[in-house]
Amino acid sequence: MNERERGGFPIEWEMDGYVSRREFFKFMTLTSGGLAVGSASLAIWAAVPREKRTFEPKLIEGGAALAAGSALAFDYPRPRDICLLIRHEDGSYAAFSRRCTHLSCPVLYEPDRDRLYCPCHNGAFSARDGEVLQGPPPHALPRIELEVREGAVWAVGVRLAGETA
Repeated sequence: MNERERGGFPIEWEMDGYVSRREFFKFMTLTSGGLAVGSASLAIWAAVPREKRTFEPKLIEGGAALAAGSALAFDYPRPRDICLLIRHEDGSYAAFSRRCTHLSCPVLYEPDRDRLYCPCHNGAFSARDGEVLQGPPPHALPRIELEVREGAVWAVGVRLAGETA
């Protein structure tokens, strides 16, 4: 007397690993549907308008005394967010996040080439607007908005690539 006749497990062990075509397509359809719903949910969530971020103004110590053609590291808006304040030859200021948008390596100011250079993967950004000049970075550096108040340089906000003022 075999298992089937005794009321035991009705499937033969030789067929244990067998998956029918119907079961396979049912699984694939449910998985694909779940991924599509998840992707659509993320797209909708990303499209929802959000409040404009506000930042506390912060005095950049030593910014006013910065020589033309040089840079000064400072932190903004949080202590772990390292940025670079650049004073151009014409006396104007620009400030950017110091983290490369490729893999967050620190960028260095090269005044002779008027650019910010990432030595990790040979990326470069414009020292004027933070736009990508070369290499693998996918987008511009976040720009630190500045104000000069009574000769002192203040960081007053952060603008990501693609954001308007």
